[in-house]
Amino acid sequence: MSGPDQRLFFVRHGETDWNRTARLQGQQDVPLNALGRAQAADAARRLLTLVQDPGTLDYVASPLGRTRETMEILREALGLPREGYRLEPRFVELTFGRWEGLTWREVRRHDPAGAREREADKWGYVPPGGESYAQLETRVLPALAECRSDSVIVAHGGVARAFLRALAQTSEQDAPRVDIWQGRVLVFEAGRHRWV
Repeated sequence: MSGPDQRLFFVRHGETDWNRTARLQGQQDVPLNALGRAQAADAARRLLTLVQDPGTLDYVASPLGRTRETMEILREALGLPREGYRLEPRFVELTFGRWEGLTWREVRRHDPAGAREREADKWGYVPPGGESYAQLETRVLPALAECRSDSVIVAHGGVARAFLRALAQTSEQDAPRVDIWQGRVLVFEAGRHRWV
């Protein structure tokens, strides 16, 4: 895992129209909307309050379009070339399987038993054809261990929750309930986390 002096700067992708309407995106490739693009630039401004030379950081993004666009806007706002980052497929969002594209209200109407099971065990429940947070954590941990220098990671809400478990010892009960903000920076350092 990350070393004691290493800092990870996590940025959730900016808003999409599916975020705005509370649809489960999972691994669907939904683009940023205008607010999402503004949030990406805002995250860059926040990052500049935390680091003196953003050019010394490693930049890693999920390969989905909304994370790549967020990363490219962020890097441009930092005065860096848009393309100077690497993609990490293991940082893609968890899949909600057959629930993707639905709102939670629609999930509760179409699959009430599944919705109840997930509410009882948000960390361990596997949606039909999908993936649990526990499975996501297992997937992202090896990629996280490969981040050995101060890094900016642009990914998804589920990935942030896996990081909270791995880097800040957030409980399985609490991690899936933490709000993961867009346009802000989640800093992991020395076993702790804070929002900027």
